[in-house]
Amino acid sequence: MKRIHSIAAATAVAISAYASLLVLGSVGTPAQAQDAKAEPAPKGQRAALSVTLVRAQSSAWPQTIGAVGTLAPWQEMQLSTETGGLMITELRAQVGDVVRRGQLLAQLNDASVRAELAQAEAGLAEAQAADQQAQGDARRAAQLQAQGSTALSEQALAQFQVQAQASAARVKAAQARVQASQLRLAQTRITAPDDGVVSARHATQGAVVQPGQELFRLIRQQRLEWRAELAADALAQLRPGAVARLSLPGQTQTLEGRVRQLAPAVDANTRMGVAYVDVPRHAALRAGSFVRGVFELAQSSAVHLPQAAVLQRDGFAYVYRVDEASERVQQRKVTVGRRQGDRIEILAGLDANTPVVASGVAFLADGDRVKILSSAKVPATPAAAAAR
Repeated sequence: MKRIHSIAAATAVAISAYASLLVLGSVGTPAQAQDAKAEPAPKGQRAALSVTLVRAQSSAWPQTIGAVGTLAPWQEMQLSTETGGLMITELRAQVGDVVRRGQLLAQLNDASVRAELAQAEAGLAEAQAADQQAQGDARRAAQLQAQGSTALSEQALAQFQVQAQASAARVKAAQARVQASQLRLAQTRITAPDDGVVSARHATQGAVVQPGQELFRLIRQQRLEWRAELAADALAQLRPGAVARLSLPGQTQTLEGRVRQLAPAVDANTRMGVAYVDVPRHAALRAGSFVRGVFELAQSSAVHLPQAAVLQRDGFAYVYRVDEASERVQQRKVTVGRRQGDRIEILAGLDANTPVVASGVAFLADGDRVKILSSAKVPATPAAAAAR
């Protein structure tokens, strides 16, 4: 039994010694373990990033004034009825329909009006027949008196003349009744007074209309205007004919308009005035839409970069200037101004033709080493594009 315990103890000692050798072989001496620790890389020695360079360009940019406003019809016409008590029997226009001057939009029941017209015409014919007889009697009486006949007294002659004048007046009255009936008949046809597009419809087929009841609204000639709201000092810088560029809702393109007129007064509460801008037709424009835009004034020189080259952080703007000899970047704080397309104006902090990192600036820090790939192609400046 003692022999068995001795063998077990020896085995345990051997296993413990073997485990110690394995640990020492993998870790090494304490000095070696300390040497194996990686030393931190010194500042500015980060792994190089591959970047593309772009140079600040100087060109003529227009000075702009930003504004917001509402699109509204240039002129909106309300089409109402001038007659009442008649039923709408036919509707020929819907909201959004483009109509022409004189086009029929709605028809009222004209049966009773046509009957009135026929009655008035019959009365006119009767009055004209009586007038012919009265005028003939007056002429014959005047001829007898001219021949010196004593068969006709002065009183009888005056009576014939009065009857002729009264019959002529009755004819005019009958003609007026005919014209009134014709006008009432014409009013049973609701027509477009000018070319345009139907913006609203309040008419219902089968309804009995009343005088002055609005049936349709029409945007005259399909023309819209942008009513831009500006402060008084900004409004004073504009003149009729100035160019305005509107940002189309839901699109990246802009639409050019021109100032037609400026409001002669500003609102006493908001101190804002209105500039009325004529805009061309476009499918994306809707009356009542809220639209942003800018007014272009005189041009001035601007140093600008792609917006991707400018880092916006904590309310400040930065660019990364590149020293092409050492391939290191220097962070520069800049002041930005106007924006045009994908370009942004640099007001201070950077000179023209200075190479900076074109994109990926959010991943850089001051003093980083970079690998320069190439220089980005600079797009044509606004002035050069306009010259083409």
